[in-house]
Amino acid sequence: MADRYGNDVLSGDWRKPKNGRTVEVEIEKGMVVEEPTSGFVGAIVRWEHGVVDLEDRFGKVRTYPLGPGFWLDGKPVSLKPPKKAGPAKKRTASGSVAVDNVRAKVARASRIYVEGRHDAELVEKVWGDDLRIEGVVVEYLEGVDDLPGIVNRFQPGPGRRLGVLVDHLVEGSKESKIAAQVTNRHVLVVGHPFIDIWEAVKPSSVGIKAWPRIPHGQDWKKGVLQSFGWPATDQADVAAAWKHILSKVTSFADLDPALLGRVEELIDFVTLD
Repeated sequence: MADRYGNDVLSGDWRKPKNGRTVEVEIEKGMVVEEPTSGFVGAIVRWEHGVVDLEDRFGKVRTYPLGPGFWLDGKPVSLKPPKKAGPAKKRTASGSVAVDNVRAKVARASRIYVEGRHDAELVEKVWGDDLRIEGVVVEYLEGVDDLPGIVNRFQPGPGRRLGVLVDHLVEGSKESKIAAQVTNRHVLVVGHPFIDIWEAVKPSSVGIKAWPRIPHGQDWKKGVLQSFGWPATDQADVAAAWKHILSKVTSFADLDPALLGRVEELIDFVTLD
């Protein structure tokens, strides 16, 4: 008997386009697309630095890399930013348009807090030009165990917003439980999934295949150094390793999109006033 179901349109991987083709589409604000792997459907609200933010009907926002892997009107598409007319513009390390002969603003009352020195140095290297133009100061906390108390001492309010970037902010983590205690509407706490900010640097930029997995309970940074065969005796060795890693970061393209979107979100939040 002949196979009556040989042409079943649902057979195989339905997410793959026919003939392996994906149509390129220039994005525009308000365009509704689906990311089929997660099933998330949302309108495009922002795009920058190789990532796009989608907002669903409940107001939840997720960030995805631009490119293939989306559906539009039931068809697979590759999202790309719209063409810009005119000559190429000079860009900062964050991908923003560079502005010449503009003095840094007087520091705002609003601030961005990050967990440690390395976080602050990475944010400064990539977003420093943008932050100076906006008058935003970044400070580091040496951990977030006392985050609710830190927020209270900062006394956030209108014109005095606080943005906080937290490492390893994933469901069920210690950090997520601490962040949930902050409910002031003038404070925005966001985070990335990495155990340490080092992991936010793309492995390819550092010249490695992947960041190693370090057993729970072991000092993560020293474990990384040991796995690479680098000196890992004291904090001087850690500092030297970070200096090497940071030297490999020249722009936003060297960072994981999971960090890019969160830092941009904080900058937008603290400059709304």
